[in-house]
Amino acid sequence: MSIESIEQAKLENTGFSYTLSLINGKYKITILYYLTAFGVVRFNEMKRYIGSVSFKTLSLSLKELEADELIIRNEYPQIPPKVEYSLSARGKSLIPILEAMCEWGELHKTTAKKK
Repeated sequence: MSIESIEQAKLENTGFSYTLSLINGKYKITILYYLTAFGVVRFNEMKRYIGSVSFKTLSLSLKELEADELIIRNEYPQIPPKVEYSLSARGKSLIPILEAMCEWGELHKTTAKKK
């Protein structure tokens, strides 16, 4: 990051801001993490995994991630309906960032408890 002065800096023009706009939301990173860990996942499986998310919020988060081309939604024409979600190539490019977050958390969660 090379910013000459904070007075000239505009957060909305940064790559950080763009990335944050894609993954910002209470459950988006959790959804991406789950898809990274388990590959192809059905809606109800994701709902059970997250637990505290409402059906409406999960559905909205998935639609936003799909619109941003981070996940792929595959719908199968059968009864009952079957819908599966997976990471797109663009979503897979976030895996190193998610892994770095996991590593950081593992490293610091034990030190934070000792204080």
